[in-house]
Amino acid sequence: MTELRDAVRRATMTLAEAGVESAPVDAVHLAAHLRGEDVSETRRLMVRGGVEAPDGYADLVAERASRVPLQHLTGRAYFRGLELEVGPGVFVPRPETELLVDLALRSLAGRDAPVVVDLATGSGAIALAVKAECPAATVYAVELTDLAHAWAVRNRDRLGLEVSVDRGDARHAYPEHVDAVDVVTCNPPYIPDDQVPVDPEVRDHDPVEALYGGSVDGLALPLAMAGRAAELLRDGGTLVMEHAETQGASLPRALAGTGDWDRVIDHVDLLGRPRCVVATRHRVRGRDALVGQA
Repeated sequence: MTELRDAVRRATMTLAEAGVESAPVDAVHLAAHLRGEDVSETRRLMVRGGVEAPDGYADLVAERASRVPLQHLTGRAYFRGLELEVGPGVFVPRPETELLVDLALRSLAGRDAPVVVDLATGSGAIALAVKAECPAATVYAVELTDLAHAWAVRNRDRLGLEVSVDRGDARHAYPEHVDAVDVVTCNPPYIPDDQVPVDPEVRDHDPVEALYGGSVDGLALPLAMAGRAAELLRDGGTLVMEHAETQGASLPRALAGTGDWDRVIDHVDLLGRPRCVVATRHRVRGRDALVGQA
């Protein structure tokens, strides 16, 4: 019998040698997945000892060592307390995107029966989190690709959250809701076209449609989606958009230059990196937008 704790110890070494930064965490998560239990229970059994490693564990560890994302192997990703199903064809939600939801909820505070649109929803993580934490909101989510749309629908149905998940191009979405939306959220593709991600999990497994921003500076698609947000938002409505840490100055400056926004403020994530811009829609033209950092 191979003891669980010994197998996890060896798996941690294997993953670390393969360059997986989260090797200790991933080794335990894979064991817990195969055992069908919480990670905390797996850790408890490792301490207790006398427990056999699950069948197929070494094979699953080998797949992770080849840099298949952990979430593709377990079929699960966790986002603001929600357990989402993910896999090939959909962007795996990142912890740093939770800031975007925080900022959106802050913008929704005090609004009665607000309307929210999530552009380029992917797995549905942002839209579903907003609905879960602001039940009074009416939430719409749009996704371009068939596979990602299917994952978002699956997550919506599994979680039982009332979110309209539609398939379409975010740049032209919801003409029936022009001038009627309170908050638009968006985590667009924003990687500059000539900057291939270093991490194999991202480069080889996240869909290219969710990665590249369509221009050398990576801002073509974000600005196009922001343009659609400006059409959807009512006067005083709010856009909350994630961006690359290198775009903390360029995206706010570009948004301010469109004349669509009265206030453009950038926010840093928990590691102090520029991460999300919040812009207030104003239809009075000919005024300078306030641009700054929170």
